[in-house]
Amino acid sequence: MLRRLYDWTMAKAAHRHAEWWLAAFAFMEASFFPVPPHPLLGLMCLAEPKKAIRFSVIATLASVAGGLLGYAIGHFAYAAFGEALLGALGLAESFPKAACYLRLYGAEIIIVKGATPIPFKLLTITAGFIGMNVLVFIGASILSRSISFMVVGVLFRLFGAPIKAVIDKHLGKVTAAFALAVVAGFLAIAFLGGGAKDTNEKCASAVAGRSA
Repeated sequence: MLRRLYDWTMAKAAHRHAEWWLAAFAFMEASFFPVPPHPLLGLMCLAEPKKAIRFSVIATLASVAGGLLGYAIGHFAYAAFGEALLGALGLAESFPKAACYLRLYGAEIIIVKGATPIPFKLLTITAGFIGMNVLVFIGASILSRSISFMVVGVLFRLFGAPIKAVIDKHLGKVTAAFALAVVAGFLAIAFLGGGAKDTNEKCASAVAGRSA
């Protein structure tokens, strides 16, 4: 079953419209869609390692564009449907704290947190809500998304063929290892998030409100 799913997904990743699907996923995920584009990007890079950098650039640019939509939602339409959107995505409780961190650290939070599994849409909508400088937001988003996507592209461009050979031969083991790595990554982020005690205390009871 796993082997058939892998072969089917690889075929779709190499489809002639795959780049458009990647761009669409990256754009939507940065503003309102719950599924990240990284799995599709990884499979596309695995299917065609020589195009890995190209795929990563597409994902980066589309994600930054989608981030601007998220910014617009937070800035112009938070009360209309942005708040409901965050609620539907399960991010409503994280919103006040995200607003606090963005006010305290600005672009630094987008660059650092945007390159982690923390939902990028939470940052983009919140940045618009607090009225973050849009040029700073764009610059930070480009850096953040480049880190997130270009690392994948560079690794697959350099080591794509050997990686594919290992996966083809040991698919089950690789799948299990990947699942463990994802869980470990989230646990590490949660653990590191316990640092900066003073800042966490400031933001723990933060009440969101548009900055002047």
